[in-house]
Amino acid sequence: MTVSTTLREVNGLNAALPSLSTSTLILIDFQNTYRTGVMALPDADRALNAAARLLERARAAGTPVVHVVHDGGEGTPYDIRAEIGRVDPRVAPRDGEPVVVKGFPNSFHETDLLETLRRLEAGPDLVLAGFMTHMCVQFTAQGAFNLGYRPTVVAEACATRPLAGPDGTPIPADVLHAAALTTIGDVFGLIAIRVTDLPA
Repeated sequence: MTVSTTLREVNGLNAALPSLSTSTLILIDFQNTYRTGVMALPDADRALNAAARLLERARAAGTPVVHVVHDGGEGTPYDIRAEIGRVDPRVAPRDGEPVVVKGFPNSFHETDLLETLRRLEAGPDLVLAGFMTHMCVQFTAQGAFNLGYRPTVVAEACATRPLAGPDGTPIPADVLHAAALTTIGDVFGLIAIRVTDLPA
């Protein structure tokens, strides 16, 4: 099967992965929400372990790190006041690392993420990882692109869940994950398959 030219190629956008040391790392929704209960993701632990390696590299390189968490309110699977909504210890924020609280899939929508990035003098390269690939990661990448940033998503440090397609056919998590990454890579950002693909 012949594949189409990406919109990034059509528009002559830069295809080189950024150096981690000249980027800002944004970790999205690495909450216990996605490790247990109704929102549990099949590959959550695999993605968290990759994200921990990414975070370790970023901290060693002096890369600014921003954590994003989703707050759905008390009693929800996204309750940041409860254990279910806390960030997994493998990628928990350290003192001095900003935490942005959001209520929508796009981490820039009605949050102080843009102000936080400006305060950190971030840009243009943002490295994104988190949950879920087809939802908050994808829409944050789009939001970043729309604001003039150059997002790169680290594929192995993201995960999603199986869903029913429009006709009811089950869509496996890995297929939805790949589709979301393909959508991002068509125009909104670059895709680093592995943490080690990013230059230091």
